[in-house]
Amino acid sequence: MTDSGDTPEPIVHGGGRDAAAARYGIAAADWLDLSTGINPTPYPTPPPDPEAWHRLPDGAAEAALRGAAATCYEAPESARVVAVPGSQAAIQWLPRLLREPADVAVRGPTYAEHARCWAMAGHRVHQIRSVDEVPEFCRTVVVVNPNNPTGHVEVPSRLMALANEGRTVIVDEAFADEFPTLSMTPRTNHPNVIVLRSLGKFFGLAGLRLGFVLGSGRLVDALADAIGPWAIHGPALDIGAQALADEDWIAETRYTLAARALRLDHLLTASGLRVLGGTSLFRLADIPGAAGVFERLCEQGLLARKFPEHPTWLRFGLPGGDDGFDRLGVALRDAVGPRPADGQGN
Repeated sequence: MTDSGDTPEPIVHGGGRDAAAARYGIAAADWLDLSTGINPTPYPTPPPDPEAWHRLPDGAAEAALRGAAATCYEAPESARVVAVPGSQAAIQWLPRLLREPADVAVRGPTYAEHARCWAMAGHRVHQIRSVDEVPEFCRTVVVVNPNNPTGHVEVPSRLMALANEGRTVIVDEAFADEFPTLSMTPRTNHPNVIVLRSLGKFFGLAGLRLGFVLGSGRLVDALADAIGPWAIHGPALDIGAQALADEDWIAETRYTLAARALRLDHLLTASGLRVLGGTSLFRLADIPGAAGVFERLCEQGLLARKFPEHPTWLRFGLPGGDDGFDRLGVALRDAVGPRPADGQGN
C-alpha cells in the first residue's frame, strides 16, 4: 500500500492521436487508434433538433433522460440520478465536496484520475491492491468495476459489505454496461453507495460528454447542487434518453462486443502476446519489451496504450471491423517479429 500526499503529475491518457500524428509524421486520419476502450461502432445518433441549439436545455427533457437512466441501470426509486457532463466531471467534483480531509482507499492499478483528483483536493490517498486490504481508518473507498486496465471484477456483495461497515463506497462503472449483473446501481438506495456511469464507452459516445451519478446520500445531493442547472446540452439530453431506452441495440451490442473481444484475444495470442484480462471493450496484454513494441506499432500508424509503470503491459481497444483486425495482425507481426515454430526455441 502506498500513500500520496503531494500534488500528482498530469496523467497521459489514451486517445492522443493528434500528438502521435505529429510525432511520427503520419496524418491523423491514417491512424488506427486502439488506445481507448471506446466502442468502435457507436450508437447511431439521430440528427439533433435544430431548436436544441437555440434554447436552454428543457427541464422535461432532463427529467426524461434521468428516467431513462434509472430504468436502464435498474436504480431504486429512492435513488437520485444526477446527470453530469461526463463521468470525469464527477471524478473531479466528488473529492472537493467532502467537507474534511479524509483517508481514501483506491484499489489499483486503475484509472489514475481517481487517485489524482482525491489527492489534489487535499485528501490522503492509499493505493490498495484488493478491497480486502482497506485500512480500518479509510472511511471512503474508490473501486473501478470492472477495473481499467486489468478487467478485474468485484462481486456486489463484497462492495456492499464495505458500505455496511459505514464506509462511503464510490464505484466507477464506466465499463459495466457489458456486465449488468455486476452493477451496484440497484443498490444505490444505500446511503453509502455512489455509482458513476457513462455513455462514452459502451455506447461509443465519448464526445457527447454525458454521464450519471447515482446514490441517495448527502454527497450525491451536494454534487447535484455543485453541478447546477443546464449542465447537459440539449442534443445530449435527447440522444442520451434514446440510447438508454434502446433495449434491442444494447442487447445486440453486448453480444457483438463479446465476440469481437474473443477474436482480439486470439489475434493477440497468435502474435506472441499473453492476454492478462480486460473487458469486452479492451484487452490487456503482456509482452517483454512492450515499450519497443508500442513504438514499432506507432511507426505503422497504430496506437495502443502503454503503461510506463508496468513496462510489459500493452492495452488494445477493439478494432472496428475486419479491416481493423487485419491491420492490427499485420502490424503486430512486424512489431513483435516472427514466432518460433513448434518444437523450436523456448
